Amino acid sequence: METVQSSVLCQWLAPLWNALCRWYDASVLARLIRGIGAGIRAWCDGSALFHFAAREGTLTRAWPDSLLCRVLTFLLNIPTRLVQLIYEKCRTAFEGSFFAQLAFGIVESTPLAVAWLMLVVMVIPFKYWNNAYSLAGFILCFILAIFAGTRQKGWKLDLAAIGPWLVAFAGMVMVSWPLSAYSSQSARFLLYHVTCMLCVVVIVSTVERRDQLVRLMGAASLALGVMSISGFYQRANGIRINPSYVDMTLYKDMPGRVYAFYENPNTFAEVLLLLIPVAVALMLCSKGWFGRFLGFFSAALGCAAMIMTYSRASWLGLGVAVLVFLLLWKRKLIPAMIAVAVAALPFLPDVVFNRLINMFNLSDSSTSSRFPLYYAAGEFLMQRPLLGAGLGSDAVRSAISDLNLFHGNDHFVHCHNTYLQIWCETGLVGIVSFVGGVLWTIKQGIRAVARSACHHQTRLAIIGGAAALAGSLVCGLADYLWNYPRVMLIFWFVCAIVVAGIRLAAREGKESILCAE
Repeated sequence: METVQSSVLCQWLAPLWNALCRWYDASVLARLIRGIGAGIRAWCDGSALFHFAAREGTLTRAWPDSLLCRVLTFLLNIPTRLVQLIYEKCRTAFEGSFFAQLAFGIVESTPLAVAWLMLVVMVIPFKYWNNAYSLAGFILCFILAIFAGTRQKGWKLDLAAIGPWLVAFAGMVMVSWPLSAYSSQSARFLLYHVTCMLCVVVIVSTVERRDQLVRLMGAASLALGVMSISGFYQRANGIRINPSYVDMTLYKDMPGRVYAFYENPNTFAEVLLLLIPVAVALMLCSKGWFGRFLGFFSAALGCAAMIMTYSRASWLGLGVAVLVFLLLWKRKLIPAMIAVAVAALPFLPDVVFNRLINMFNLSDSSTSSRFPLYYAAGEFLMQRPLLGAGLGSDAVRSAISDLNLFHGNDHFVHCHNTYLQIWCETGLVGIVSFVGGVLWTIKQGIRAVARSACHHQTRLAIIGGAAALAGSLVCGLADYLWNYPRVMLIFWFVCAIVVAGIRLAAREGKESILCAE
């Protein structure tokens, strides 16, 4: 550092930088931005929304000690208790065995195994991918998690930290299969959801330290960098334009849309939306240069790849994610971010600018083609609002076809709206518990990062994941994020990072209270 500070370049640039900072601090623009920032802070501090976010609800307080939570936790932890009982009976033999100690060392590194598994899940090209890989991988991680608590008395798989809403959604998923009108078509989708349930339970229960949380973020950032490079490689080699993805009458000069490992550019954009905020959080929370570089490099490449997907719903979702990230991290930067975004509009490439201004253009075929889908889904929900058709897009598609509800020019694949699709699959209780679960996770994250005892790394992990979830909720208004099971798994992986961070933050708060006493 001293070498850099004493260099000729630094000696020339430092006075210029200081002069620019002094000029900016005294400028009208700075005063305007500070005034807007103060107004936003005052509104946030006095708004009902923030008071609601800061309040802990009755259901949240009652959940950990409720009979349902205790019963479900007991049933889930039967294998863990059996393993712990065997260890207690044979403690001497286990402690004297080299191989037993080696095995314990492996199973107690379950979060690292999950990090590597998710890295593999995210970077395998579509043509080589099979969803059975992720199911088998997380079954193995679940077995590791069971054995991870062998030597820790009282350790258990934690359903209380996951919360009542997400557990309710998992319950509705399990019930929706036997109640499905097309149970044979719903069976494989149940396995996709089970994979995601295992992912959440394993991550939330086994992440006990901040470095484990950072490793999960590092794996996500590395995958983001790899898939973004793949997108650049596609663009460099040329991509054939798919007319089903682009209205050729409005975008005659638009190049092919990159999709990296995910076959569909909208799907690739949804993955980028989920991972870019996590990579930014890694950059800001890492103590070493490698983590900072990985986070910055991956986020920068991911943003560039996001542009090349030309996915407007994901662009809008990323904008919301940036806003939420700044709101939870440094609110005073929000006016500057808005000013920079507005100033950058004239410099955007013509094709990007045209995509933005035509976002709500009903003459765009990619926009207008969604309305028959929404109408068909609405008509179906009028007939079967409580139970839905059953798990999976196949069941919904069959129900729409049997009732002859879709009258668009193309064929019905899914609802092109996350909320309508989940409602059509799992019924009214399913959609309410899903939305409630994600909002509950974001709300608990806001409460966690507001505590002074929350560590810097834990705080940023929660912020990055919560921002990604908020952005995906907005993107889900125009796209069905879970059309590909891998994207569903990545969504719940990010959600699990947030819940694990909330759990760590609560533990850090208890430790700070004990230290104070």
